[in-house]
Amino acid sequence: MRISALSAMPAPLACLACILLAGSLFAQRPVATAGDEAAVRAVVQKYMDARERQDAHALESLFTADADQLVSSGEWRKGSAEVVKGTLASSQSTGGRRTITVTSVRFLAPGIAVADGHYDLTGLAGGQNRNMWTTLVVTRGPDGWRIAAIRNMLPAAPAPAK
Repeated sequence: MRISALSAMPAPLACLACILLAGSLFAQRPVATAGDEAAVRAVVQKYMDARERQDAHALESLFTADADQLVSSGEWRKGSAEVVKGTLASSQSTGGRRTITVTSVRFLAPGIAVADGHYDLTGLAGGQNRNMWTTLVVTRGPDGWRIAAIRNMLPAAPAPAK
């Protein structure tokens, strides 16, 4: 008769062994590499560069087909064509220079990242500057990383105390 190693262990030790084994089987695996983070940051920079050049073709190549963008004015652009059109129109009408400084990249799952950062607009028409926040959802597909969504937020003044 054959006795397995598990049945020869005292019950509490066998339970602990099962728990450790199950934990290792279901442990989270890394969802991204340092190369993935660099690629996400590069897509954000390519977006800013293409926008600065007013390059519609380059912008279009950076978005998923169903991309959307909610801007600080409340306008919601849906679909990559509308995002590109609105992005270019906004840059042309306000002028100035735009920069995004990515402060964090978080991977929600393999191939899905959220990039948060400071979004600064300087030298706008009328000499104004705007300091905002932005969040980009970036997904990895067969053609590499693409922007699926952008959310821009202009911080409001704090609410008055009660």
